[in-house]
Amino acid sequence: MQFTVQQIAEALGAECQGDTGLTIIRAAEPGDAGPTDLAMAMAPKYAEALSNGDARAAVLWEGADWQALGLSAAVFVPRPRMAMAGITAMLDRGQGIEPGIHPSAVVDPTAQIAANVSIGPLTVVGARAQIGAGAVIGAHCVVGLDVILGESAVLREMVSIGARARIGDRFIAQPGARIGGDGFSFVTPEVSGVENVRKTMGDQGDAKAQTWLRIHSLGAVEIGDDVEVGANCTIDNGTIRNTCIGNGTKLDNLVHVGHNTRVGQDCLLCGQTGVSGSVEIGNNVVLGGQTGVVDNIFIGNGVISGGGTKILSNVPAGRVIMGYPGIKMESHTDIYKAQRRLPRMARDVEALKKAVFKQPPSD
Repeated sequence: MQFTVQQIAEALGAECQGDTGLTIIRAAEPGDAGPTDLAMAMAPKYAEALSNGDARAAVLWEGADWQALGLSAAVFVPRPRMAMAGITAMLDRGQGIEPGIHPSAVVDPTAQIAANVSIGPLTVVGARAQIGAGAVIGAHCVVGLDVILGESAVLREMVSIGARARIGDRFIAQPGARIGGDGFSFVTPEVSGVENVRKTMGDQGDAKAQTWLRIHSLGAVEIGDDVEVGANCTIDNGTIRNTCIGNGTKLDNLVHVGHNTRVGQDCLLCGQTGVSGSVEIGNNVVLGGQTGVVDNIFIGNGVISGGGTKILSNVPAGRVIMGYPGIKMESHTDIYKAQRRLPRMARDVEALKKAVFKQPPSD
């Protein structure tokens, strides 16, 4: 894939100057860029590396003197990360999956495969599955019974989608994502120690050891449009109702979404976040890396949790939280500051005790 500087600027809606007919093949770091590369130098701190490299064209910050930097052409962008989104989309060479259905793929004769679908080696497509137009399915994937996969979906290698999942358009699943595993639901014949602890916050009572009995998952998974799921993510089927992921939501690598949970639109769930079952998450929620969420609570629209937060109770809309348990970030910061002062306070108290106890007897 190659583009001219002019074509890239037009796609970004950005200004360009110089020899805008130069051909660009790939994007590169400023110091590593060659004559056919587009150097990504979108801040003044990259100027020195750019001058020492062999780039002829670069993406620069607004107002940069591209000629003084030894360039033949430049594209000027006001928002670097937005520019990165556009440029990387244009120059993405994909994974090399050939058009059509690979001879080693196993596609059930009742499956409905739309136009321009690519299915890689050793992939299995189950009975009555529906694959939307332009979908690309990598090697060793499994698309289960009665699955609906929308248009222009991309499944990287070794993605599995369980039976009856319904997935919207432009879905992206990174390697090893698992969608539609059974929920982690078990029960004991009699009241267990865990149930007593949840009620008493500490006392197991007289519960005895018992065998765990499996609660089957009769629900499936529903995923909206423009959703991305990271590598080795797991999204569990619902027990009775479906587990749902809203339009535009993005899950980072190693994120787990438990059974019956509903995630709203345009949310970000960052790496290693774990969401228990039957959680209601609103729209535009951001859960920082390693956030943990207890079951059967709600998290309101626009909530942001800092990395490592453990959410143990309902969170109202718009709140920014942090800590274990998760509380308002400003309160957590005050507590942390106070903790850091504790050693000094202990020394002061010890000094005061010594001073008091060494006082001579009063008359």
